[in-house]
Amino acid sequence: MSDPQDEDFAALFEASVKARPLAVGRAVEGTIVAIGPEVAFVDVGAKGEATIALDELRNDDGALEFGVGDRLEATLTSTTGGLTLSRKLQRGAATARQIEDAFRSGLPVEGKVERQIKGGYEVSVAKLRAFCPFSQIDVVRHADPAVHEGRVYTFRVVEFGEGGRKFVVSRRALLEQEQQARAAEVRRTIVPGAVLPGRVVSVRDFGAFVDLGGGVQGLLHVSEMSWARVSNPAEVVATGQEITVQVLRVDEATQQIALGLKQLLADPWSAAAAKYAVGQVLPGRVTRIAEFGAFVELEPGVEALAHASTFPPTGRTGGWSKAVAVGQTGAFEILTIDADKKRIGVAMLEEGTARARAAGEPAGAAAAKSAIVPGARLRGKVDRHERSGVFVFLGPGATGLVPASETGVGPEQDLRKAFPVGREVEVVVLETDPAGRRIRLSIKAVAAAEEAAEVREYTKRAGGEETPNLGSLADKLRGALGRRDG
Repeated sequence: MSDPQDEDFAALFEASVKARPLAVGRAVEGTIVAIGPEVAFVDVGAKGEATIALDELRNDDGALEFGVGDRLEATLTSTTGGLTLSRKLQRGAATARQIEDAFRSGLPVEGKVERQIKGGYEVSVAKLRAFCPFSQIDVVRHADPAVHEGRVYTFRVVEFGEGGRKFVVSRRALLEQEQQARAAEVRRTIVPGAVLPGRVVSVRDFGAFVDLGGGVQGLLHVSEMSWARVSNPAEVVATGQEITVQVLRVDEATQQIALGLKQLLADPWSAAAAKYAVGQVLPGRVTRIAEFGAFVELEPGVEALAHASTFPPTGRTGGWSKAVAVGQTGAFEILTIDADKKRIGVAMLEEGTARARAAGEPAGAAAAKSAIVPGARLRGKVDRHERSGVFVFLGPGATGLVPASETGVGPEQDLRKAFPVGREVEVVVLETDPAGRRIRLSIKAVAAAEEAAEVREYTKRAGGEETPNLGSLADKLRGALGRRDG
């Protein structure tokens, strides 16, 4: 049972506190009784009614954190024309004693970042100079520390002594406190498909980490930054940059969040079927070289492949790659299109061929294929050797086979030595299918054709008909062109 005398003493003490006149800088507690357009009215008991600006009751999103009936603690900043409260000590309205009280009670103070100094920043709080370490100015470190200079922020006093000579503040402590309060609310909005604002907190080789609010971070992988190939994420985003991203995936077990940026842009492949056509010649840029060919950017986000087989053979393994380099630009002819699978096959045109196409003359793969008809004499380069014979490159997408029996070389001779890869040879087309995929050639028939030409020339000069002996040469050519090897 409590002593009545103690109760009387407590009551008297409380009454004396209430009767004590209010002074600027004193901390008071009160209850919000009404909310107006710009201020909220706070009942501070026997001391009367005070006002506090609504801006001090809002969160970072601009929503009010307090309502009628809520209690709050604030500092009296003015008694002129009524009582005015603030939840932070303003730069010009605080004394050293009040700052010390704020240090002990955890009350935020307002300060201006004056300049960057060794290890951090000099911050003006009231008439005192405080120090804020680099690590405590923000939850992320900016690439340019000078971005904070001249800014007015709210800080927490983390150290105060010797009359203000030892004065250290932290803005990060308040930001992290706000983040923790918002984290649960933010996570409820992070679902696949959601489009959210965020801030880039760090950029790495593999992508960037983005703060979605409340300290909740997601990874924006480099492959999701743009429809075009990105080699350096720093060329797309920068630390501290405000961006809008789409949530791609949320791992419930690890709480890892995958974000995308390119999903908010139109996919250039969606118009590829209508925009590109076989035979079309377009400018392109080589973006990378692989063992099987070169990738070529036709436009940002649309890459084509110039397969190794579309380059003339050189006789050296991978020799085709010496003809191209990353960053090289040129004219490329479209050979194949599969828009659904996002695949386009192209061939690089030589400078002379490109000029001919620009002038409207037939050239390139389409012209090369149109010239491949039975009886045509063409020039090509030896591409490779197989048991069936010698393959000759006639142009991009057009490689024909010279059967061993049509090489003019005896079975005892080595075809590889007789026709080394990369050597230019002249051939006669023996046969081709309608699609131009199977082409049979003859080197031997070239000699027969030359003999037949000589026969015709001789007969013409002699003014007579072909002699039986000379006629046999023409028969030999006809037999070569009409022969079909299995």
